[in-house]
Amino acid sequence: MEAALLKYEYQAAFPDCLDLEELPDTDEPVFILGKQYDIKTEKCNLLCDISSRLWFTYRKKFSPIGGTGPSSDAGWGCMLRCGQMMLAQALICQHLGRDWRWEKHKEQPEAYRRILHFFLDRKDCCYSIHQMAQMGVGEGKSIGEWFGPNTVAQVLKKLALFDEWNSFAVYVSMDNTVVIEDIKKMCSYHPQTCSMSQCSSYTHQSAWSRSGDTSTQSSGWRPLLLIVPLRLGINHINPVYIEAFKECFKMSQSLGALGGKPNNAYYFIGFSGDELIYLDPHTTQTFVDTEEAGTVQDQTYHCQKNPNRMKILNLDPSVALGFFCKEEKDFDDWCSVVEKEILKKQSLRMFELAPKHPPHWPPFIPPTKPDVSTTGAELIESTDKLFDMEEEFEILTV
Repeated sequence: MEAALLKYEYQAAFPDCLDLEELPDTDEPVFILGKQYDIKTEKCNLLCDISSRLWFTYRKKFSPIGGTGPSSDAGWGCMLRCGQMMLAQALICQHLGRDWRWEKHKEQPEAYRRILHFFLDRKDCCYSIHQMAQMGVGEGKSIGEWFGPNTVAQVLKKLALFDEWNSFAVYVSMDNTVVIEDIKKMCSYHPQTCSMSQCSSYTHQSAWSRSGDTSTQSSGWRPLLLIVPLRLGINHINPVYIEAFKECFKMSQSLGALGGKPNNAYYFIGFSGDELIYLDPHTTQTFVDTEEAGTVQDQTYHCQKNPNRMKILNLDPSVALGFFCKEEKDFDDWCSVVEKEILKKQSLRMFELAPKHPPHWPPFIPPTKPDVSTTGAELIESTDKLFDMEEEFEILTV
């Protein structure tokens, strides 16, 4: 009776877009970003969860990137869109919680509208395709060139320095190693990047001091977006990594994974059995501004159809795992689960978890936001200098 009611409610919410029978009945549990579902009894809840994720796809007819560049990212922007989806999920977890659900034609919370605004296809939005493509120039990627998972991770790390609302830290692991000491240092570090006179004349607060969540300020811990770029094989994924890879989607801190096939990126959000579940950005939609006549036009930012699936063994070995730890306890719990379920059970480890900063590495210095007066090409150049030491070390360790 309850399952029938849920099915009716979901079909009422998505009358034109959903065929519930497309997902196969299976005894295998389905895991979506840390949540477990029984597909036979919780199919409606599962699909509601998936449709609540922000879905970013190719767009066309937005303002030219850089003023004279492309006005569509079709054919080259799929990994950037996947990076947007992973970051958006982190912000939803931070401000709305993992259990928040989107409802069609319903008024959405102010925090949701604010999050969505960060990703609009406009040059003045912090995580827009414009900002990501232009910041990618500093990573050696021309505007219009395809990105890999690690490149997108580095771009998000840099752009987060200029985020005026979300006081969160972005840590991208190097050399398949997550350093606990460095993360603790980064997440407890609240730098001020301008003098008192500069700050008084600047209309916005520092990126590290302005946040809608006062609990994170009082706790002294900045929410963490942890990205772990990996290569799980040479030309194909090594089967020895599959169980550990699937285990990551079971973690409550999971933000899924960036990956796919060569020149075809997908945002993987879960799995069932030997199949991965993903959101596909390869749909070209027309640019829309969400705010029209005082309402939020957001239906094209949610995938209102059954998710895509692919065999895990068909996955390209170049991936990037994502995790979100709102509080320090979340990170401590993540470390415990990694030790127990990944490091101790696997003969060939996907990555390492180091308690202390390796002595042969350059000193770890938490990145700070460049001077607020820096703009345009100077902004990219200034930001790149912040990461020169890390990038030089990555080249040495390849």
